[in-house]
Amino acid sequence: MRKGSIRLIAAASVMALAITGCSSSSDDAANTDTEFEIFTWWASGGEAAGLQGMVDVFNAENPDTEFINASVAGGAGVNAKAVLQSRLDANEPPDSFQAHAGMELDGYVRGGQLEDLTSLYESEGWDEIFPSDLIKAITVDGKIYSVPVNIHRANVLWWNPATATKAGITKAPETLDEFFADLEKFKKMGIPGLALAGKGDWAIAHLLDWMLLASMGADKFEGLYNGSTSWTGPEVAAGIKNFQRALSYGNKGAGNLDWPDAGKLVTDGKAGFFIMGDWASAQWQSDGLVLGTDYTYAAAPGTVGTYQWLSDSFTLPVGAPNRNAAIAWLKVCGSKAGQDAFNPKKGSISARTDSDLSLYDAYLQSAAADWKQDRLVGSTVHGATGNNALMAAYNAGVGKYFSGGFKDNAGLAKDLAAAYEAGKA
Repeated sequence: MRKGSIRLIAAASVMALAITGCSSSSDDAANTDTEFEIFTWWASGGEAAGLQGMVDVFNAENPDTEFINASVAGGAGVNAKAVLQSRLDANEPPDSFQAHAGMELDGYVRGGQLEDLTSLYESEGWDEIFPSDLIKAITVDGKIYSVPVNIHRANVLWWNPATATKAGITKAPETLDEFFADLEKFKKMGIPGLALAGKGDWAIAHLLDWMLLASMGADKFEGLYNGSTSWTGPEVAAGIKNFQRALSYGNKGAGNLDWPDAGKLVTDGKAGFFIMGDWASAQWQSDGLVLGTDYTYAAAPGTVGTYQWLSDSFTLPVGAPNRNAAIAWLKVCGSKAGQDAFNPKKGSISARTDSDLSLYDAYLQSAAADWKQDRLVGSTVHGATGNNALMAAYNAGVGKYFSGGFKDNAGLAKDLAAAYEAGKA
């Protein structure tokens, strides 16, 4: 990767883990467990189809182990994380759970709730096959705490080619000025220019995360998380003003729509653009839609040449009841066979550097090429640059702004600043 900007800022004081990590003998132990429970938020569509691909690999290798998927539906894991934390607090962990790579792992590590997987990386050769910057994102004090199964791109613009043609739009907007001009064209056509999903806050927060990046550029955006850019300064104010303007082109009743519903407005020709991660493509394909015909894509305006990334990963909780089965699962998660069975259906690219790109569609092949050459910037809303405390406060602040009619720009900036401080506590 070039211009890598992936970070995991370790807490100044990390609590000692209950155990020191996976020993090589434990890693090599045969899986004699008769069941295995994972905890995810992949409950439907392309997410469930992708997971099943990896489960099939696991079942073939572990035919005597019953696979239990304790999924809790809800985009970005907003519902699942609360249930998971209650289980961890009660010392009733699943055998493995899904967590975004990056700062999202921070609270689990500081709480002593994850095992060190460094020796598993060494025994499986993952330290040579995963990009070094990605490994840094799951490392605290020299220890690795999860196994990434994919890379998603957050900053993607989606639209229906036929609808765009009717509106007089012949190419993807590359700048914010072009984006707003195209929103006007959709408006004159009589449809909302931008599909919005306000149910649950995170999808609107996802939109803001892109808009801040597009408005201030990668360096200033990253400065928000290293203290060099002020959350209440002019750069954020300009970004929020652009965000406010974009929201004004949105669909009515957005507060009742989840992201698949908002995306359907676009594929049905009832709205113009949709800013959403590339899991949207997997959802649409699971619904029978065709890439390039029913919908198409480009890097979101203002971020061409920048890849706003997130990564799903799996962990080994301290006290996992079926630890041998969990290690067997993690080996599948990190394997070439597991990742190539999972990602084409999930709508993401492999975290490994040796994936078989012939299995991936045109969008995913283009994403794989961009991942290798673009400027890499982490997603706030999906755990790369912010821990769970920051994300919860960030989403809540954006949700308050949106439900209040998106009028109080200064109030939103203050809430974002408070969210950043909450993540540091």
